[in-house]
Amino acid sequence: MPKYFFITLLVLIISLSAVSQTTLGDNWPSFRGNAQLTGVSTAKISPPLNLLWTFKTEDAIKSSPVIFNNIIFVGSNDGFLYAITSTGKLKWKFNAGSAIEAPPLVLDNVVFFGSLEGILFAVDATTGKQKWKYTSDGQISGSCNWTYGPDGKQKRILFGSYDYFLHCLDAANGKLLWKYESGNYINGAAAIFGKKAVFGGCDGLLHLVNTDSGKASGNIDIGTYIPASAAISGNLAYFGNYDGVFYCMDLKQKKIKWKTEGGGPFLASPAISGNRVITGSQNKTLYCYDSQNGKLLWKFKALNKVDASPVITGNFAVVASADGRVRFIDIAKGTETWKYEIGNAISGTPAVTSQMIVVAAEDGKVYVFGK
Repeated sequence: MPKYFFITLLVLIISLSAVSQTTLGDNWPSFRGNAQLTGVSTAKISPPLNLLWTFKTEDAIKSSPVIFNNIIFVGSNDGFLYAITSTGKLKWKFNAGSAIEAPPLVLDNVVFFGSLEGILFAVDATTGKQKWKYTSDGQISGSCNWTYGPDGKQKRILFGSYDYFLHCLDAANGKLLWKYESGNYINGAAAIFGKKAVFGGCDGLLHLVNTDSGKASGNIDIGTYIPASAAISGNLAYFGNYDGVFYCMDLKQKKIKWKTEGGGPFLASPAISGNRVITGSQNKTLYCYDSQNGKLLWKFKALNKVDASPVITGNFAVVASADGRVRFIDIAKGTETWKYEIGNAISGTPAVTSQMIVVAAEDGKVYVFGK
């Protein structure tokens, strides 16, 4: 049998294995799970869960943890990025020199993350060795995202900074490819919509930027500070603003499809599954809207603000909040089915896989839950 047949077969087997692994929900490589920032895990993990172990850093954690190949990556205000094994052992830690509030992104076995000093680092996920770094002129609070370049092969890293710019770098070497200037600070991550990066900022605009050229593809004036990342489903973007208005925006028509008013400041990014979009607010409430018309399907009241973005897994939303609790909320009914009280505020998004749920709190600890 021809040699190339065996090579093709081997490649196919490896590819199918990778697809299977992703389908099983074994990885959570970014703070919202994918480039569209939908906040949905393919994992099927359901309550009740047990606290398996904790890991202590030296300062508060406001960053969101991510998981890749059974390694947990999380930044701390102590200035270190930590790589922790699935059994709670330190694999390595990297000294960034200043607090890390931005969630990491894992891509091609490289961890990308920014610091409050404005430096974006690329670190080998296996060894913790720095591959390159890039310096912006303002703090980096939001996660990176990635997309392909015009050739469909080159991978590009996108991130926003308090220097008002969205930066686009070559993922391989950190070379600046372009940067796009907004009118104020950028807090959230850019979601990817085809060849467009979609993000809001303190200038009150929802920006659409061509990822090949870095040129504006049309901005939509919201009028008020957009602190969190938008989530994209199809051609619709979902996001809230600081005035308590939640939007569904048609990105092709560049028009508001619907909006709801009366919520508190939305610092959480929404999660989208089917006809439901779920988000938290600083008014202590978790909201579930009909994704097509904005009808309020249910709301759940926590005991403190819900700045951590929810994650949907199966029939549940995993929700963390400043009241120090991690909850499973039934997405059909809006009822609490399980909770665990950590006792310290949580502002970062939970990481969810088929094996574990990871939450980082402002007491400086990483909490891991499983069966």
